[in-house]
Amino acid sequence: MPLDPADLVAVLVYDGLCTFEFGLAVEVFALDRPEFEFPWYSFAVASCDGPRVRALGGITVEADGDLSVLSRARTIVLPGWRDREERPPEALLDAIREAHARGARLVSICSGVFILAAAGLLDGRRATTHWRHLPVLRRLHPQVIAEEDVLYVDEGEIISSAGSSAGIDACLHLVRRDHGGAVANAVARRLVAPPHRQGGQAQYVPAPIPVRPGRGVARAMDWARANLARPLAVADLAREAAMSERTFLRRFRDGAGLSPRDWLAAERVARARDLLEATDLPLDAIAGQCGYASPETFRAAFRRAVGAPPAAWRARFSRRAG
Repeated sequence: MPLDPADLVAVLVYDGLCTFEFGLAVEVFALDRPEFEFPWYSFAVASCDGPRVRALGGITVEADGDLSVLSRARTIVLPGWRDREERPPEALLDAIREAHARGARLVSICSGVFILAAAGLLDGRRATTHWRHLPVLRRLHPQVIAEEDVLYVDEGEIISSAGSSAGIDACLHLVRRDHGGAVANAVARRLVAPPHRQGGQAQYVPAPIPVRPGRGVARAMDWARANLARPLAVADLAREAAMSERTFLRRFRDGAGLSPRDWLAAERVARARDLLEATDLPLDAIAGQCGYASPETFRAAFRRAVGAPPAAWRARFSRRAG
């Protein structure tokens, strides 16, 4: 099948490849999607180390071509680089720079960010990687604005993600940008993965929230989701959890990795996104259903969170359009 540069996703491979990170790119972008009535991405494997590379775990990967494949790709996925201290080959860095210059989208997973940084594409930009790699990233590339405690950073044409599993979130985020929330959620269901996690969620959650802890934090979260249309305070959530505010705040942050206020803000934006994509409700009605004091407050909060006003988001992602 001819490679279509309009939707081609190319994943980079090399000796020492991380098989999990390569595999998740295959799962998201390469599998047939008969459940959708539109063409899915085309997919190719580009090698910087010959037609066959030795991946971790004794696996050999056959590439579709060399680095010239990257010149035809709309999106390039960079799995974690094999050695943070090893400068990638200049031919690879040149290919990445050229792809960026023509407008290709670059997605790094875990230590794949070191390829982007070595190419000079992250100077003065926000980026992330696995929390264990952040000190090395800062030492080798101090011009990069290294973000802690995030799953991924979307800088438009460059998306960087944290540890390996966060690459799933970054890839699903890109699917959502391209096809909307309903399609991204369908892909997530097939992966048996969470449908959407905000990029700003903490990488490391030290104490997971129990699924059904009775009158606890999880119950308070479920109650808040069902009552987003009303003003909500920490005292309200603590009451539903049957805890003091102090205890609730500590247990919520330990479990969710962020404050109740930040979590509520993310939940309101997520509900607004769903309503914008799936309904024809006017913006003031959506603002009310999501608990914003006014349409103006809603517009400002939404734009601050996703980088686009609600009307533009609806025009781009509505499943009811056309």
